[in-house]
Amino acid sequence: MADQKLLPGDVHWYDLPDEAADAPDDAANLPGGAADVPEERPRRRLPGRWLRRAATNSTAILLLLAAWEALPRLGVLDPVFVPPLSEDLVAWYDLLVTGRLPEHLGASVARSLAGFGLAIVLAIPLGLLIGWYRPVADFLTPLLELFRNTSAVALLPVFTLILGIGETTKVTFALYACAWPILLNTISGVKTVEPLLIKSARSMGLGPAGLFQKVILPAAVPTIFTGVRLAGAHSILVLLFAEMVGAKAGLGYLILDTQSSFRIPDMYAGIITISALGVLFNLLLVGVERRFSTWRTT
Repeated sequence: MADQKLLPGDVHWYDLPDEAADAPDDAANLPGGAADVPEERPRRRLPGRWLRRAATNSTAILLLLAAWEALPRLGVLDPVFVPPLSEDLVAWYDLLVTGRLPEHLGASVARSLAGFGLAIVLAIPLGLLIGWYRPVADFLTPLLELFRNTSAVALLPVFTLILGIGETTKVTFALYACAWPILLNTISGVKTVEPLLIKSARSMGLGPAGLFQKVILPAAVPTIFTGVRLAGAHSILVLLFAEMVGAKAGLGYLILDTQSSFRIPDMYAGIITISALGVLFNLLLVGVERRFSTWRTT
């Protein structure tokens, strides 16, 4: 059978790209051939996908809250000691309206931020120094190993005996507890920088100061922020113990006072506030970490 003579505008499947070859036959018969087939636009992410993901991530929390409400009402848990969630939220609202909750919350946040901020200012430079200079690391490592394995809560009586029961003790206690995650992660971040990066920077003529500024510090930022996030959680949790000793305000004092006076819903209101504060603080630190780590590839 003789080959058919191709006319201008005739297109065969083997002359087309893979995507056009898979297109329906009627698309190739459009005026001008397959070249007139409109390109497929990139699909936009639908809001429903984001909503489904948010619903999946919050399922466990919703189940916990539902159990908190249902189990005391069904008699599975004693409602005297574990009131339903709705009663705890009513107590939380009453504390908010009367002004007691903002007073205690403000005192705790001020102490936590003071200790947390001082820990960042002191621990990050010290960690960079220990991680970068071997003689400093050899001198301080035995002392660090001694204190890192000593619980901060166990040292609270020592802080109280030395500094008294005032604000200095609470801020210093938060500082001590927050410093260790930041310090240890900073040291680890500096020591685990890829050696090839350091060799490449030195081969390009970077001196010690430029090498530290342009290679070591940026590479250690993610690990440092991991320590900062851990310290953020520590700043709230350990402060509760300090506020239970000689304090007149603070969430820790609120929880201890309501427990001793058997105002159980108010006690749970304080616990809910601490949990919400910890979550918000962590989200804030995650946002700051993303802001300072935009150079990383995802």
